[in-house]
Amino acid sequence: MAAKFNPSKYMREVRQEMTKVSWPTRQETIVTTIMVLIMTSLLSVFFLGVDQVLGRLVQLVLSLG
Repeated sequence: MAAKFNPSKYMREVRQEMTKVSWPTRQETIVTTIMVLIMTSLLSVFFLGVDQVLGRLVQLVLSLG
């Protein structure tokens, strides 16, 4: 038989677990956000270049036929 769900016990356990969470500081959040923005920008430029090169190769192969 399944155990009975107790909402108040569940909320106590959630609060207890939340005290164990290590939250980042404001500075850490800002630095991490900037790093993510820089990396996504660099990767988008990289994939744009790869897409352009592959597109031109496909056009070249198709124009030969």
